Amino acid sequence: MVQIRRAIIWQLGGLLVVGGALFFLSRLFPVVDTLAEVQQHVMRWGAWSAIWYPLLYAGCNVLLLPGGVLSVGAGFFFGLWWGFLVALVGNVSGAAISFFISRSIGRQWLRRKLMRNGTLVALEPAIEKEGWKIILLSQLHPLFPTSLLNYLYGLTKIRFRTCMLWVAIGQAPGLFLYSYLGTLGQLGLNLARGKSHPRAIEYWVWLGGFASAAIVLIILGKIALRLLKQAQDEAVNSKPSRIADLEVAPQPIYLAPHEK
Repeated sequence: MVQIRRAIIWQLGGLLVVGGALFFLSRLFPVVDTLAEVQQHVMRWGAWSAIWYPLLYAGCNVLLLPGGVLSVGAGFFFGLWWGFLVALVGNVSGAAISFFISRSIGRQWLRRKLMRNGTLVALEPAIEKEGWKIILLSQLHPLFPTSLLNYLYGLTKIRFRTCMLWVAIGQAPGLFLYSYLGTLGQLGLNLARGKSHPRAIEYWVWLGGFASAAIVLIILGKIALRLLKQAQDEAVNSKPSRIADLEVAPQPIYLAPHEK
């Protein structure tokens, strides 16, 4: 539980440090004007920006690059709801590509690589047994490398559409939080440029909404961690009995890859 809070605090703390650094640099350099120009340049692309941005996000996902900055950027460039949608489409697209690569192109090579990780080895039988539940919980968990897990899903028997559905649902809370933070950055930019003059109550609403989203994510992470441990223990405990049944049966039986 402490690790979940620590992971989220580190991520949010890093973003706050970046925000503070930008504020400090804005005193020395025209950072605000530069950010405004970048935002306007992206918006001038019109519909193309909503096409290329998810593709960029998907590429980072497939290459196992951090996508947090892009999630925040989605909220900054497109606003809360459109930014959340753009980030979600990019994330699911990247997951779909990784799943396809793992299941068809690089199956054997990826299996040798991924099975060196103890956490992934423990997760595989749980995914085989529990299916969508483990996908949802592992995507909700802030400590799990979700981009890497997308490759692991392709090595299991889970159906593609089932996997993508629960990847999208599991990623939604975290992406919403990042998009919300990006929207706050957009509002801060408007404040710095004198284009917005909110009342005091609006500041409390913005910060309260962000704090509520962060608390919900922490709670979901705690629940996910507890249920993941239970599912892993059940899958591991049931595996010996399955192997014993296979040894008794004389007829040929198909063994799943993780049971060979």
